[in-house]
Parts: sequence; structure tokens; C-alpha cells
Amino acid sequence: MLFCRSSPSSSATFARVNLPHLLKFISSFNPLAFSSTHFYSTSPPSSQTQLINHIITSFRQENHNQHLLKHSSISNLKPHEVEPILFGLRANPSLAVRFFEWSEHHLGFHHHKLESFCGLIHLLLEKQMFDHARKVFDKMTERRFGDGDCFDAFHTGLGSYGSNATTVYSFLIDNYCRIGKISHAVEVFFWMSRTGISISPYALMRMLSCLVDLKNIEVMTDMYSEIVDNKDLCSNAYGYVMGGFFKKGEASLGFAFHRAIIERQLVPNVVTCNKIMKGLCNDRCLDIARDFLSLIIEVGPHPTVVTFSTLMKAYCQESKLEQAFQVYDQILVIGIIPDLVVYSILVDGLFRAGKLEEGHQVILVALDKGIILDMVVLSSMINAYVKKGNLEMGFEVYKKMLKGGIKPNIVTYGILVNGLCQNGSVHEATSIFGQVLKQGLEPSVLVYTSLIDGMCKSGNLRYGFRLYDEMVSYGYTPDAMVYSVLINGLTKQGRIRDAIRFFYQSLNSDLKPGIIAYNTLIDGLCKLKQMKDAVKLYIKMGTYNLKPDIATYTVLIKAIIGSGRLREALILFFQALKRGFSPDRITYCTLIHGFCKENNVIVGLWILDLMIGNRVEPDIDVYNVLINGFFKSGQWGKAVDIFKHVQKYGPEPDIVTYNTMISGYCSSKMLKEAVQLYKELKPNAITYTILVDAYCKEGNLEDAMSIFSLMLKRGLEPNVVTYSGLIDGHFKMLKMETALELHEKMLRNGVPPNIVSYSILIDGLCKRGLMEEASIVFHSALERNLLPDVITYGIMIHGYCEVGRLGDATPLYKRMLEEGIAPDRLLQRIIEEYGLADV
Repeated sequence: MLFCRSSPSSSATFARVNLPHLLKFISSFNPLAFSSTHFYSTSPPSSQTQLINHIITSFRQENHNQHLLKHSSISNLKPHEVEPILFGLRANPSLAVRFFEWSEHHLGFHHHKLESFCGLIHLLLEKQMFDHARKVFDKMTERRFGDGDCFDAFHTGLGSYGSNATTVYSFLIDNYCRIGKISHAVEVFFWMSRTGISISPYALMRMLSCLVDLKNIEVMTDMYSEIVDNKDLCSNAYGYVMGGFFKKGEASLGFAFHRAIIERQLVPNVVTCNKIMKGLCNDRCLDIARDFLSLIIEVGPHPTVVTFSTLMKAYCQESKLEQAFQVYDQILVIGIIPDLVVYSILVDGLFRAGKLEEGHQVILVALDKGIILDMVVLSSMINAYVKKGNLEMGFEVYKKMLKGGIKPNIVTYGILVNGLCQNGSVHEATSIFGQVLKQGLEPSVLVYTSLIDGMCKSGNLRYGFRLYDEMVSYGYTPDAMVYSVLINGLTKQGRIRDAIRFFYQSLNSDLKPGIIAYNTLIDGLCKLKQMKDAVKLYIKMGTYNLKPDIATYTVLIKAIIGSGRLREALILFFQALKRGFSPDRITYCTLIHGFCKENNVIVGLWILDLMIGNRVEPDIDVYNVLINGFFKSGQWGKAVDIFKHVQKYGPEPDIVTYNTMISGYCSSKMLKEAVQLYKELKPNAITYTILVDAYCKEGNLEDAMSIFSLMLKRGLEPNVVTYSGLIDGHFKMLKMETALELHEKMLRNGVPPNIVSYSILIDGLCKRGLMEEASIVFHSALERNLLPDVITYGIMIHGYCEVGRLGDATPLYKRMLEEGIAPDRLLQRIIEEYGLADV
């Protein structure tokens, strides 16, 4: 007899299976040599034979309901004669099933013979009618036939029905597992194995699944040893068992199974182990993957470079570079020679993390070991430099690539085109695009998207749409980014109707712009203060089978906040929550920023609590907004508390956080604290600008110029705000010549002035009564296409009035009104004081 084994660790045990005919079959039958005899060796009487044939004929002609029940001998049909009728209907299993059910309903055969069940299952399996066969099997098991008798009947039927032994016994195993008789399934499997009958992969996996649930490692190991000669089946079984344990969170049992088969000298294929490693990495189960690698190194099979590189790549993708290099060290210890793939993974991981210098060191190591760099590694280098904004170095690598005879592919060109467009170098990007076409390469969606984006941002919408048409004509499907870029370009130029028309044209074609483009359209209307049209567009979304997402709500919330209707913005936010949307960081930050801007920081804090309660992790931007809000509302103590909180608990403060704190300290007349914080960080141009402005406002021009000089010394470029602060400070300290020199220096250094810098200059000249010079500066601003605001007009009008030139002030006031600029309170008081109110 065969015995099922049980694992010591399993609570479930397998009992001995008593199949009385089993040993007899093993010794006396060849299950593959089918006999031509039927189930029964004795023939029924001739009268019964006639009845059986009559029934078969009636079912074949499908007139059994009309004639059979009226047949005089139908009542003489016995249950054991059902099987010969089934055999006679074997060419059409559907008729056999119909007869089987008919005999139950009309003849009262509720207790069919075992042979009838087995015969019907045989002919159903032969026609691959597995669902029907399972239903018959279930009825058979309800009769509680002996297990040995069932096996005997199925085995005998192989010859009668010419069934496939693998199909029949695999069916038995599958269904024994299905009804929970795992021990019976295992017994049939071992019998099949010893008699040379192969098992179907499906039945094997079904049985292994059950054994994994029972944690019976010993039986699975015994089964594995039986199929070891079938490499494919063996590989699948090993992977199935290991994967089953891993999915259940029982990695230790999977490792125990691995050790068990190794102890039996049944070493699994390393390729299969590599597949399991890849699966673990894809599922981000990196701790289990690491332990699995350690197990393979310890007991086998001997790992390959692929085993290591798979885990290394996963670590790099998760930015766990230290662990990736630990795996690399293991490669060297074992004596495996790292290949190009290994070094490519490490280089790409370092570059993605912005560690360009370390990436170069790895490349040097690879070159020293005789590794020849390929296009993938070099493209990765170019991409790293481009993302860092260092296009010059990116093109240096590109030139070395060409010099080394390595031909760039479309991915390389896509990186270069995208980098150039992001940098505003659209002309150079177009040149690269020309090279792509010249070499006969097919431009990718990335290339087209980058170029279209670059063209739209540079104001060249016409060429952007030309590229779009070309893209569509070549059979490419534009993605959401393309539509968003084009729609955004149109709205920025105020061509909102064209943007809407383009969107609807795309909807009516086979192209589908999608929700992102629709959100861009709504956003464009909001930015143009056309809220009614934006809301109409939002309401009509369903018409185009589009559903709003959280980005849609965020766009509308931002626009409503921008118009000062905070209560309505909050109502819309809660509507989004009610409809099942999960607001993201941007949504929460938009709300917090809106309330803080209106000095309602308490509500901003409440929204932060709601954000955390809804398991949305706030980033540093949210805390920056709150810090700024508390400073603006005069609550510098609470701003400091939040700053200390993020310093201690995170998220890590960034340069914006420090600049916000320094600016807040300066505005609160706490310059000492601002300078102390400045000394603790690596300042940027904005940091220096804040301090320069603060010193100037205090009248401390010496320290302001000292900070300005230090800024220049460290290679940071002052912007128009930096110069404006210095110019204003010098004017206020009556140092007009220095102020004018600074303005000239700003222009020489290529820093374009804005209307604020011009207003400061005009104000300084007006306060000294130099109205001719102020007028020249005013018209200079107009020549630069800078539009004067109410402050600029107010300074000039007040200046003319102060020197008694009301004749010049009056037309300037008229011009301001014609341009649609309303006077503020200060200007209104000046107008009334000097009698210009009747203009």
C-alpha cells in the first residue's frame, strides 16, 4: 500500500488510504493498454438488448418523451442497464446527460450504479465537457461509494471508453482536492507516478495549493521528487509552492521547502529561482528577496549574475543605494564577475538620485575592469545631467557617444530634446529633431510632446499645432500631456474660444483628450476670471462621458479661493469628500494657503488636522504655507513652534522653509534671529535678497552692501528684487547717485527691470523734485511694454502735484482712468487735495 506523508509542522495529517484494488491493478494492469471490452462481461437478454437499442435510437431521434414512456417494456429497465445506454450515446455526450437525468425524473432511478456515473464522466471528459463532468462527480460522491470501488470503476472504464489516462486521473485529483479529500488526491498522484501516467499541470497546481494551505512540506517534497525528470513541470511546481507561501506571508515555510528539496539532492533550476526573485522584487518584497538570495548563496543552486542584478535593480528603483552596493559586494565575494548590466544598474541608480560624482566613479571602475559602455549607460548619464539642468555636460557625453561610434537611439534624442525644451532652447531642440528625421528614426511621443511643449511655452503656437497635426498623421495617439500643453498655450494667449473649439474637435474625432485636458480647459477659464463658463464646462462633463477627478475639484477650489469666496471653496471641498474623492496634498495645500492668505490661520490648522486624519501625509510645502501665514498675522511665536516641530519630527525643512522663517523674522523686526538662521544653512539668491532688503529697510546700507557683495562672491546672481531693494534703500538714505548706478548695473548685467523696480526709481526721483528725469524713466517703462499700475501712476501724479505741475498731473490721471485703472485710497486723497476730482 501507498501511504500519504504528513509534515511535523502541520496540524493536518493524512490517514492511510485504503484502496483494496490498488496493488492488484499495479501488478496486473497496464493502464495505457486499453481493452475493447465493455464494462460488463455478461450480455443482457435479447429482449433487454432490444429495449436498450430502442432507447438509444429514441434519444438519438429526440422523440423519447413521446414514445418511450408508452413503451410496454420501459418499466423492465434496470439501473445496471443505464450504463450500456450511456455507452451507446457516447458520440453525443449531451444526449447521454439528458438520458441520465431523464432516467432519474421519469423512471425513478435516484440511485444510479457506480458504473453509470463513471461511464458518463468518461465520455464527458473525452469531449472536454469538464463542468458537466464535475456535476456528475458531485452526484456520485453523494452516494458514498467506496473509494476503492470508485478507483476500480474509473480504471476499468479507460479501456471501454478509450479515455486518456492523464485526463481521467488528473480529473480525479482535481475534484478530490475540490471536495477536501486531499489524501485521496495525493494517493492517486503517487499511483500515477509509479505506473508512468503523467499528471496535468492544472491538477498538480490544485493539489499543491491545498498542500500549501496545509503547510505539508514533507508531502510536497515527496511529490517534487516524483516529477523531477519533467523539468518544465518541476520548475512550475517549485515556483508555485514558493509563490504560494510568499503570498500567504509565510516566507519561512517557503525557505524550509527549498532546503528540503536541496537536502534530497533535488536542486531547482537557477533560472526558476531568478524568476521568483524577480517576482518578489516586482511586488516590492525586498526583505524576503534579500533573505531568499542569502538562502541560495548558502544551500544552492549556484546564483548567477542575474540573481544579484535583479535585486540590485529593485533596490535602486526604491532609492536604497546602500543595499544595492551591499549586493554588489556579495557578487565580488562569491567570485562572480559583474557585467555591463550590473554597472548600468548602479550608474542609473546613482544618477537618478542626483549623485553624479559617485556615478562617474562607478563608470571608471567599470572601464578599469574592461567593461565597454553602451548606449543605455551613456543615455542614462545624459538624462542625469539634463535633469540637473547641466545641458552642457549632457551634450559632452552625447559628443563622446558619437566619437566612440555608439549610435544614439530615439530614447537618447528624446532626452536631449526634452532637456533643451525645458531649458527654453527650442531652436536647438528643433535642430536635434532634424537629426532624428535625417537618420531615418521614427520620432517618439516624448519627442513630439517635448517639442510641442517647448513651442507653446515660447509662444510659437502655430508650429506647435503643426507638430500636433504631423504627429496624428503619422499614426501616433497624442497623450493627455499634448492636449493639456496646447490648450494651456491657447488660454495663456487669451484664446480661450480657440482652446474650447480645439477640445471639442478632438472629442468628435477618434482622439480622446481625456480628463487632464478638460481640467486644463477649466483651469484656463478660471485664470481668465471666466468662472461662469468654467462652472458650465464642469456641469457638461457627463455629456462627453467624462467624470471629474480630484484635480477638477482642486482647480475650481483654487479659482473660488482666488475670488475671495473661502466659504464656497470649503463647501465644494466637502462635496468632493461626500462623492468619494480623496483629496491629495495639492488640494489640502490650496485650501490652507487660501485661508492663511486671508489671515485665517486657525482654519488652516484645522484643515491640516483633517488632512492628517484622512491619512494624507503633509509635505513641507504645507508647513511652509502655515509658517508664512502665522508671520503675516503677527503670530511669530506659533510660526517658530511649527518650524521647530518640522525640524524635530519632519518633513525635513527645505530652503523655502528657511527663507520663509528668515523673511518672517525680518518682517517682525527680528533681524538678529534672521541672521542667526542664515548662518545655519547654505543660502540661495532668495536668502540673500531677503536680508539685503531687510538691512535696507533698517537704513543699514553698509551691511546690505556687504551681504550683496558676499552673494556675488559665491556666484549667485541677483535678480530684479535684489536690485530694487538696494536702489530703494539708497534713495531713502539720500544716496541718489549710488541708486542710479545700481540701476545701470542691473541693466548691464542683463537683469530685466519690472514695473516695481521702475516705480522705485520714479519714486526716488519724484521725491527730489526731478520730474523731467522721472518722466523719462516712466516712458522708458512704457517702451519696454511694462504696464504701469495704480502705484506707478500715483507716484507720478503726486510728484507733479508737489512741484505745482497740475497741468501734467491731469492728463496722466485721465490716461490712468482710460486704461481702466481705479485710484486707490492714497491716490484718491491726493486727487481731492489738489482739486483733480472733477476730471
